[in-house]
Amino acid sequence: MLRFGLRSKFILLSCFLFLLPWLGYEYVWEMEKFLRQGQEKTLVGTTRALATALHERPALFDSQTNFLDQVIKGRDLYAYNLSNPIQLDGKLSDWQPYQSLFWHYDERYLQTNKPDHQLKDLSFEHMVGKYENFLYAVFKVTDDSVVYRAKNTLSLTRNDHLQIMLKTPQGEFKHYIVAARHDGWINAFDAQSKTPITKIQGYFVSTETGYNIELRFPLTMLGNKLGFAIEDWDQGKPEPQTMSTSNLQNPNDIGSVLVPSPEINRILKGMGHSGSRIWVVDNHHRVLAQSGSIHHADGVWADGLNDQPAKTWWQRFEKNYLHPLYYKVLTRPENEFLDTLHDVAAMQGTHIGKALSGTPASSWRLTPDNKAVILSAAYPIWIQDKVIGAVVAEETTNGVRTLRNKSLEKLFNVILAVMLIGTVTLFFFASRISSRIRRLRDTAEQAIDAQGRVTGTINYSDSNDEIGDLSRSFANIVSRLGGYTNYLETMSSRLSHELRTPVAVVRSSLENLQMQPQSELSQKYLDRASEGVERLGKIITTMSEATRLEQSIQSAEAEPFDLRNVINGCMQGYQLTYAQQQFSLNICPQPLLLNGAPEFIAQLLDKLINNALEFSVEDSAISVSLDQHDNEALLCVSNLGPLLPEGLTEHIFDSMVSVRSQQLQQQPHLGLGLYIVRLVCEYHKGTVSAANNQQADGVTFTVRLPINNN
Repeated sequence: MLRFGLRSKFILLSCFLFLLPWLGYEYVWEMEKFLRQGQEKTLVGTTRALATALHERPALFDSQTNFLDQVIKGRDLYAYNLSNPIQLDGKLSDWQPYQSLFWHYDERYLQTNKPDHQLKDLSFEHMVGKYENFLYAVFKVTDDSVVYRAKNTLSLTRNDHLQIMLKTPQGEFKHYIVAARHDGWINAFDAQSKTPITKIQGYFVSTETGYNIELRFPLTMLGNKLGFAIEDWDQGKPEPQTMSTSNLQNPNDIGSVLVPSPEINRILKGMGHSGSRIWVVDNHHRVLAQSGSIHHADGVWADGLNDQPAKTWWQRFEKNYLHPLYYKVLTRPENEFLDTLHDVAAMQGTHIGKALSGTPASSWRLTPDNKAVILSAAYPIWIQDKVIGAVVAEETTNGVRTLRNKSLEKLFNVILAVMLIGTVTLFFFASRISSRIRRLRDTAEQAIDAQGRVTGTINYSDSNDEIGDLSRSFANIVSRLGGYTNYLETMSSRLSHELRTPVAVVRSSLENLQMQPQSELSQKYLDRASEGVERLGKIITTMSEATRLEQSIQSAEAEPFDLRNVINGCMQGYQLTYAQQQFSLNICPQPLLLNGAPEFIAQLLDKLINNALEFSVEDSAISVSLDQHDNEALLCVSNLGPLLPEGLTEHIFDSMVSVRSQQLQQQPHLGLGLYIVRLVCEYHKGTVSAANNQQADGVTFTVRLPINNN
């Protein structure tokens, strides 16, 4: 059966959790690309639908101006749509939002060439605008000498004045003159009959640099031709200067005027709810009608996506905590952005140029502040197989970006939920694995004690994974190790038992031979054999000593005794036995009562003294000290000599471990002496340790035994 390992499972799960957000993110970006393509097709469809409503309707377009060869700004005027009516006061404050649309007239527009002309002599700024049924005109004239119309004269032209030439809807040309006697309200006069025309009203105000004129007259007076001229008279000069928008002397030279079509505006109002900003331009790029605002032109893509008040706890949590986190990565669509103001008197763009040549087109552009992307589409308007204009529609991609953000919000929510569930699942999965590993560790530690004895078994798992395999392997290893350890533990007793009889036979045989007369050579061999038998006997005794001690410890009963007396008695015996060895003894004066077996303590001290004697440097003293530290008796045995090898300080108290070199080993040694010391310490619930001294010239063994304070 195919089985995946734990590592493979974690790798597969990690790859899945990593790929999930990446795939979702890529999917949303691809979706945004398709939405943008769909928005582009939809916007082109909007322009096509509106252009269809305008096809073959020549009455909506000015046939004369649309078939001009060229429209020249300054000569051909455009009546911009005004957002509010103009208050006729000559202060020009109402014209402030349209300052960029003013056209500047200088010496290029003089009717007679005058090389020494300066702007302060005569120049003006001008624009016309439309609000409801009225046409408004403004003139900001620079004139170094203002000459008013005399109060007692009927002449209109021997002073500074404004000339108006227009073509009526009936095709007649009308010439009017505006001449002011003083600052204030003014009216126009018919240039031929000198009769006042009350329909043309205005206001005249002198300024530091000249004067301002504001005019208003009804659109019913205006056809498709309009021109203005400023005639400047100066004192002492016989001839005036005339600066005009076009040549008013010849009706054919008068510039055209385009007023946005109210009929087309009414048609556009029906499309005003399409979610787009829509323009209708003629074949000279001039706007005939406009509807909508680009700041709110999201198309149909953002319908129903407006933020709703949070009602549920999840919506409040998402809005207050998740969305601020998400929008550190995402960007919110901006409704407040800078849009390059279109010159509606000469709309430009490659898409408009293509549409006016008969090909529908679209284009993308970035706003100057880089906050929004604007999509523009244009579709041609046909009249008798000739392009007479185009419909232009614009939208921002804010709707698409809002859709994308909503999708990414949902995606992030799903990813967060999946990651949370995955994290919790991995946490429980890892906790289960770690708990199984800890149980296996605890079972293994309980099966083998600190001395390496196998004291139990491992209950293996039947699970079909690596941990199950590991538990079964551990159980098998512990079982085999237990058998081998038991063999080693019983080997010394079996060997000592089996070897005693042949050793006794050899010893008795050697003793019998010793009683017989021998030659010198034979006696030498007998002595060497006797010495070997003695060494073999000592080995057998040593091998059985640890086993006997273990058996004695198991059956021994603890009794109270004073550790000082045991140490004192033993040290007196050592001083007599090893008369040639120097000893340094330091025992505390207060009693040190222990519960245990004093004979075991004597064996412990025997092994430590024997060990010190074997490793001690000649003519150096062995130091023995006994003191009380907190609730423990502290027994230290120190000698000068070889240092302990690195890494063996924890293992020299194990069975069958010896660090003696061949030169130091004068007697048989199986590495059981310090093992017996550890057994005695454990019986008395104490510890033993060995370390090199601070001077690095010897070794100190420290025994800690708990004191009985009762």
